[in-house]
Amino acid sequence: MRKILIVGAGQSGLQLALGLQSQGYEVTLMSNRTADEIRSGRVMSTQCMFDTALQHERDLGINFWESQAPRIEGLGVSVAAPDASRAIDWVGRLDGFAQSVDQRVKMAGWMETFAQRGGQLVIHGAAVSDLDFFSRTYDLVLVSAGKGELVSMFGRDAARSPYSEPQRALAVAYVHGLGPRPEHPDFDAVRCNLVPGVGELFVMPTLTTSGRADILFWEGVPGGPLDVFQGVKDPSEHLSLTLELMEKFTPWEYARATKVELTDANGTLAGRYAPTVRNPIGRLPGGGLVLGVADVVVANDPITGQGSNSASKCAAAYLTSIVENGDKPFDEAWMQATFDRYWDTAQHVTKWTNAMLGVPPEHVLNLIGAAGQLQPVADRFANGFDNPADFENFFFDPEKTSAYLAEVTGG
Repeated sequence: MRKILIVGAGQSGLQLALGLQSQGYEVTLMSNRTADEIRSGRVMSTQCMFDTALQHERDLGINFWESQAPRIEGLGVSVAAPDASRAIDWVGRLDGFAQSVDQRVKMAGWMETFAQRGGQLVIHGAAVSDLDFFSRTYDLVLVSAGKGELVSMFGRDAARSPYSEPQRALAVAYVHGLGPRPEHPDFDAVRCNLVPGVGELFVMPTLTTSGRADILFWEGVPGGPLDVFQGVKDPSEHLSLTLELMEKFTPWEYARATKVELTDANGTLAGRYAPTVRNPIGRLPGGGLVLGVADVVVANDPITGQGSNSASKCAAAYLTSIVENGDKPFDEAWMQATFDRYWDTAQHVTKWTNAMLGVPPEHVLNLIGAAGQLQPVADRFANGFDNPADFENFFFDPEKTSAYLAEVTGG
């Protein structure tokens, strides 16, 4: 029985732990918080997961909240004009529904399931010195804790990391009482509201600790009018600021938010980080090697909603690689090949996300505009959130964009 240690109990760490456990591995999971501390703590993310990532959970039989969480059947884009009216507004239909489950609910539930199934759960904030010791007693050590000292073991891959500074200031509020979008009251959709030169507002339904809710998520250009959440400690002040900015920049979303209230006192989050790709193999002082997972090695800005999707896809790819490796050593060559297998899909996420952080070129603006008149374009754009590799075919290159639009219009 091969012994594997996973440090970090987020989407990737827990999904991988449960997957390995189901394959008969002896798994130890290390978390810096208990399930109860996670459940009663602060919200951690916005986590809208699309069909492919949800399928990885279904494959492992850990989709415990699928019947309770809202089914997100569309993805809409609005672009604000300078006078705060909507210059563009459309919604694409998803081929398979998406869902968002508050990570406080999911991670706590998964952690308890792991322990109930006989997994060894260790509540301890691991340091590099701990891993130095553990690397000698486990066949494989995986690091899926995306923040803190451990990340420093994985060097930045400059060739794949064009930004050295955060590109957005992030502010999240979980709320009850949001009204439906009048344009499509019959189905749930994620709404992406683009305010050129200022930032983006994302609105999405979720399942939280108190039932159905909605997430209001501002991404502000640093130093701009949305970059006002740093230092705001009071949750009600955070919500007031969120709503003030909605009233000013996205009044069509504010119109349905006049009666909202926070889901709980821990329902807000603010911060920023630089999107970074890191070298996947960490070297310990004693000579041992550890493999980085998901956000540890590929951290994208949440502007494209890919964080939990990428974490799920990474865990699925690593699970396959570990099982395929059988009794052979988990050596440096295997670690690099395992990461490369994940990078085959992750590279498309990184390229697309970094493109969305910049000023959109004219052909992309034309594409987003065309989606307002051409439903197949809106639908394809929406489904790109599930399969970002498809953007290579019609998004980045002006000639491919023109050819695609000509094909759709029969021109």
